[in-house]
Amino acid sequence: MGQHSERNSALGHVIRQIESRLLDPELRPGARLPSERAMAESFGTSRSTVREAVARLVARGTLETRRGAGVFVSAAPQAMPDSLWLQRSGEGSPQRRETLEFRAIFECCVARFAAERASADERQRLATVLHDMTRAVSAGDVEAEARGDANFHLTLAAMAHNFMLTRFYTTVVDQLRDHITRNTYAAMLDLPHAKERSMARLAQHESIYQAICEHAPDGAAQAMAQHLAFVGEQFNAAA
Repeated sequence: MGQHSERNSALGHVIRQIESRLLDPELRPGARLPSERAMAESFGTSRSTVREAVARLVARGTLETRRGAGVFVSAAPQAMPDSLWLQRSGEGSPQRRETLEFRAIFECCVARFAAERASADERQRLATVLHDMTRAVSAGDVEAEARGDANFHLTLAAMAHNFMLTRFYTTVVDQLRDHITRNTYAAMLDLPHAKERSMARLAQHESIYQAICEHAPDGAAQAMAQHLAFVGEQFNAAA
């Protein structure tokens, strides 16, 4: 009984780790995952456990295997393919408002959990993303800033270490990336005080990061809420 429980625990841990890694912006549909041996070493587990975890994710439609080539991110995720959320996350004021409301609920929880659970390596990774954003803002590169902003939020989601949140996030990750990149920044390009607004957004991300580093869940959630409220004000200004 004890060995069976330990095996299930190890299997669940590996599944959660793989799903968290699928939030990496570089792991697009069709991207190849590391080898079975490399993942076993990375997760500190056996190759048989990795093999079983991959098999479970293949059965769910999250991953796919190609004979002689390896394991790949599924090009056609099966979860929620035609959901109402996906249909309503495009252009237009109602869609933007609804997506912001969703993000306010979801991402404040993500920030809170990240402050409680993120590892030192994960915090360092977030710092690297924040550094890239800082360089983009300094250079006035709106496109690079938009990419950095999206990467910040996606990196943060993986730091929450919650199986259900990660599982759900993988079904809407492209829509959220598009919302952050297209709606927020494309709407701001022709508005006055764009530079000041970029600096304000950067400061808000720094506040989120600082709260996470200080293991302050309430502070991280509050910082995220303030950031998303600011994003909402931007939408109203651009409307």
